[in-house]
Amino acid sequence: MHPQPPRRTTHAYGTPKNLLVHDRWGGFGRPVLLLHGLRYDRTMWWPVAAELGDDFTAVAVDLPGHGQSAARDRSGLRLLAHDLAMLVHRLDLRRAPIVVGHGESARFAASFADRYATHAVITVGGASPDPLLDGVPEAYRQFAVARPDPALLEVYHGWCGEPTGRRSRNVRLGEGHFPHLRDPAGFATRLRAVR
Repeated sequence: MHPQPPRRTTHAYGTPKNLLVHDRWGGFGRPVLLLHGLRYDRTMWWPVAAELGDDFTAVAVDLPGHGQSAARDRSGLRLLAHDLAMLVHRLDLRRAPIVVGHGESARFAASFADRYATHAVITVGGASPDPLLDGVPEAYRQFAVARPDPALLEVYHGWCGEPTGRRSRNVRLGEGHFPHLRDPAGFATRLRAVR
C-alpha cells in the first residue's frame, strides 16, 4: 500500500518584496482562485477547497501583508491583479479561472476580471452583517478570525476609489458573511454548478 499524496500543497511565488504564498488542491479541472477578505488569510478557504475534489484546481492566495505573503507599502488593484495574473500564468492552469472574492476582495476579483480572462467572478460575504459568525460551526470558526491591524487597512484604503468595469459574469453564492464556512460542502456544490 502506497501513501496518498497530500491534497493541499503550499507554494510561494515572487521575490522577497512581492512574495505571494498560496495553497493548491488538485492538478486538473476548472481552476478556482480563492481570495480572502481584508484582515483574513488563505486558510479561510481550506474547508471549501477540500470539498471541491478533483473536478477543480483550487488556489487560495494570501494577499500582500496577510498570512505568509510579504507586506507592501501599497496594494493597488491593478498592481495586485498583475501579480495574480503572473501567478496564474506560472501555475499553467490552461483554463480561465473562476475567481471567488470574499468581502472587500470582491472588488479585487472584479478588477482582475476586467484585465484578465476569467470564467466567472463570485462574491461572498458583505459589508458587516451582525453577528458575523452566526451559523458557522465551531470547527470552522478558526478559519474566520480577522487580524486587527489598522496599518494593514491603510495599505488597502485605495481599493474603494479604484474603478472596476465588471465586464465578467458576477455570481453571488450564499448570504451572510461566511456562507462558505457555514456549509462548505453545499458551497462547493453551488460552485460546481457555475458554468
